[in-house]
Amino acid sequence: MEPGEIHALLGENGAGKSTLMNVLYGLYHPDEGEILVDGAPLRLKGPSDAIAAGIGMVHQHFMLVPVFTVAENVMLGAEQVRGGIAGFLDRRRARREVAEVSQRYNLRVDPDAVIEDLPVGIQQRVEIVKALTRDVDLLILDEPTAVLTPQETEELLAVMRSLKAAGKSIVFITHKLGEVKAIADRITVIRRGRTVGTASPTASRDELASLMVGRSVRLTVDKQPAAAGRPILEVAGLVVDDDRQVRAVDGVDLTVHAGEVLGVAGVQGNGQTELIEAIMGLRPVLAGTVTLDGEQVNGWSTKKVLRAGVGYVPEDRSVDGLVKEFSVAENLVLDIYDRPPFGRGLSLQPDAIASSARERIAQFDVRTPSADAPVGTLSGGNQQKVIVARELSRPLKLFIAAQPTRGVDVGSIEFIHSRVIRERDVGTAVLVVSSELDEVIGLADRIAVMYRGRVIGIVGPDTPREEIGLLMAGITPDAAPAAESAVGAASPAPKAQRRAPDAATPAPVGPGSEDET
Repeated sequence: MEPGEIHALLGENGAGKSTLMNVLYGLYHPDEGEILVDGAPLRLKGPSDAIAAGIGMVHQHFMLVPVFTVAENVMLGAEQVRGGIAGFLDRRRARREVAEVSQRYNLRVDPDAVIEDLPVGIQQRVEIVKALTRDVDLLILDEPTAVLTPQETEELLAVMRSLKAAGKSIVFITHKLGEVKAIADRITVIRRGRTVGTASPTASRDELASLMVGRSVRLTVDKQPAAAGRPILEVAGLVVDDDRQVRAVDGVDLTVHAGEVLGVAGVQGNGQTELIEAIMGLRPVLAGTVTLDGEQVNGWSTKKVLRAGVGYVPEDRSVDGLVKEFSVAENLVLDIYDRPPFGRGLSLQPDAIASSARERIAQFDVRTPSADAPVGTLSGGNQQKVIVARELSRPLKLFIAAQPTRGVDVGSIEFIHSRVIRERDVGTAVLVVSSELDEVIGLADRIAVMYRGRVIGIVGPDTPREEIGLLMAGITPDAAPAAESAVGAASPAPKAQRRAPDAATPAPVGPGSEDET
């Protein structure tokens, strides 16, 4: 790599991208080969040696202490004492370093902010600040956009350009083709642990996808028009607060029919998360009703909702979707472990669990050493496949997928999308929430746009992106109802009107957004 170069490392989930970079950062030790820095071999005993050689890394799962401030997190591992007195940390110096680096690279991070109060995009900037205060010349970004909103992604790409202009070299690990084409100077593609080719950013998405997966990949969703049936999920007048007791869902009405996909679009932080959690019994409903196949489910436990025929892919797989210490096989039966053939009385049936796991691993192409491997050792995309495999391996009335392909490569996206449409086609009602507008447009038969806790329009997937984008910003056409697809809408979209004066800017990403930092 050259100074001031952004080199993209592209590959599908489990291809070995993160493993390779962990070797470069000193976390893993190579069995063969060597690392050269300025033409000289570099032998790394650990990350401290890598940092000393000018190599920094921002991991996909952040290494931050939630209850510490930004400055305190930046100090970790490189603590400075005040006046040479042991035990007295020089927090003032740490704050000053954070402010200087933040200003120099336009990172906009408050040194005194507490990590747990910051949105994911700002937490990632803290990791970058932490690396830059160590004066690194090469910065490794491991799947940096996997959990970011589109707005946060654009901001990160702008930060990368400023680092490049300052002469920093960046290894950008990803599987998102659009981002690679937008930011990379060179692209290396690896597949199953081997380099399979190099490309320039001018290569087409189809060419890059084929290199990644080893076959041609359909980048658009192939589906027939929906044959919507009876209402399965009906949400009426729903009111829900967020964790700060601030109104997050404010009178939402939605209906999802059997055999259709209803997509929910909107900038993250406009109530989508709280809406899904309320439907799943994870968050109390303050007003309104949630009805599943004619039966009101307000106040039901999550277990009871699942047992009623609801499949659920949660927004945060690490927190809500998996038990990382459990094996892949155990995670595949988390919601049915106590039912035949997997459980009998007070005991589990290991043979049945193992047999089912082998079948699902093959069916959903989960890349794992074995069914007994801890699920936390799998790549993020393969963890997501475990959740999808678990939820789609039983009969469902309703399938809810929140950010179903977050952190997933193009080959796996194609597979998950096809499974969602297959579930729709057997008559299941499907509710998809995604911050990826392309995904919502590709999967949905109808699209509900949320803004500040309300559904402000229901449109068809053939609606121009610009119109949907305006709805996401809270702007609707004057005196005209939002367009609706012909797929059995429960009720006409509300008459549109211009947003109120207090909605003059798009909704913030979430608590602790830049405006609040």
